[in-house]
Amino acid sequence: MKIYRFITNNDDAQFCKRVAKALTEGWELYGEPKYTFDAAQNVMRCGQAVTKEVADQPFDMDKALTDY
Repeated sequence: MKIYRFITNNDDAQFCKRVAKALTEGWELYGEPKYTFDAAQNVMRCGQAVTKEVADQPFDMDKALTDY
């Protein structure tokens, strides 16, 4: 089964570290990163979709994606 998650954060080193951590855990980049300006907070926000192939098992809506 392939699972999908979307990592978001401010456009800073923490965002890059979260994506790098996901890659070291077997997640793969899916598409290009997305950027938007949050006018309320006056910051740029980033998002990156990642996917991961996991052993066949039933999908559990209550299970955190990072637990797969």
